[in-house]
Amino acid sequence: MGSKKCGVPTSTNPQPSKNDRPNKRSPFCYPRESGAFSMRLLAIGRGKPGPEAEIFTRYAARIKPKMTLHEFNDGVGAAIEIKRREAETLNAAIAPQDFVIALDTAGKTPDSLELAKMLTGWTDSGKHLTFVIGGAEGLDASIIARADAVLSLGRLTWPHMLVRPMLAEQIYRAQMINTGHPYHRAGRP
Repeated sequence: MGSKKCGVPTSTNPQPSKNDRPNKRSPFCYPRESGAFSMRLLAIGRGKPGPEAEIFTRYAARIKPKMTLHEFNDGVGAAIEIKRREAETLNAAIAPQDFVIALDTAGKTPDSLELAKMLTGWTDSGKHLTFVIGGAEGLDASIIARADAVLSLGRLTWPHMLVRPMLAEQIYRAQMINTGHPYHRAGRP
């Protein structure tokens, strides 16, 4: 497993701890077995207990491997400064070997079957999947540039706490499509 010096919390507990911020001596890292495939979600903003968190937890647990959530504090200051600070935090949490999928309104907007194909390609890369959701100001250009894929859940603006369970459900749905499970109903009645 990972080092105890890691700066990213490994639970979905939204309570901040002294370990959630990087320090000058220790870069961000996260526990995972070497060589083991992992899937995680990096998100700006701390969730509160409620239905959104419950739905995320339910679907994240169904995903194989389980999707882990790593939350970071919202940036403060002017919009450009917020994006820069949040990008600094997110970039520090992304490992060089990660396959990064940024969620952005300018990203690809696949249907569920297309997302299932995309997910197969991402997992076939052999890299750890890291999904990234920005704060209220969106993602900085440096995160989009680092991303291996940019995904959109549509042109509508969604509350970020709703995007988390929506993404987890769609990843679960894509996995069910890929295994031939009847969870997804493609046809209309």
